[in-house]
Amino acid sequence: MSAPRGQSYTTTFMTGRPWLSIIMPVLNEASVLPDVLARLQPWREQGVEIILADGGSEDASRQIAKGLADRWLDTPPGRARQMNTGAACAKAPALLFLHADTELPAEALRALRDLLAQAEDLPTWGRFDVEVAGRSKWLPVIGFMINLRSRFTGISTGDQGLFVTKMLFQAVGGFPDQPLMEDVEISKRLRRVKPPCNLTLKVRTSGRRWDANGAWSTIVLMWKLRWLYWRGESPQVLAQMYRASRRH
Repeated sequence: MSAPRGQSYTTTFMTGRPWLSIIMPVLNEASVLPDVLARLQPWREQGVEIILADGGSEDASRQIAKGLADRWLDTPPGRARQMNTGAACAKAPALLFLHADTELPAEALRALRDLLAQAEDLPTWGRFDVEVAGRSKWLPVIGFMINLRSRFTGISTGDQGLFVTKMLFQAVGGFPDQPLMEDVEISKRLRRVKPPCNLTLKVRTSGRRWDANGAWSTIVLMWKLRWLYWRGESPQVLAQMYRASRRH
């Protein structure tokens, strides 16, 4: 696949238009939205657009977001569909996909801006390192292994804050419309164009799924799902397995 050419980020900085759109898929995240959106207000002041793509929240998420985000989108349920809808509405030439329970470090704004400015109109994509926060003593090890695996394979998980130029995102067809492993699949598509930029700045993500279901059982489950996906199992079957494991 040939690399698409895009818009100059230097020009975008100077026009006052957004130079980056942060797209956050949301589903009943009222408990975390106040903090995450408050931390993103300095980003908005520096020319970053905040888009929340909601998959059918029934809590107070919409009310909390008023005045703290630039757009609220009602979308079909499913993380891939939510993020694709947000990307289609984004005004900036670069996109950052951020989970509601993931916190960006303050230094990330300048790092991304510098990276995109240096790239000019070249296609660029990448992710951050991750730190997993929670009760389990194994979470630092889990974060280390996620970062190591990502650097070795060129695959970014959703918790790592995937960023990509909009034209490159469109060129690979966006996120595949599947209920699981959408981050793995788009990473495969993107790395066919070019290797990812691995920023060593660490985003901080919640370890709630490891704390709720047990660190080792969650590790085994995620590796099993990835192995089955590599073997060709459908994302629909894997999603059923994942949902069933969370009910136990």
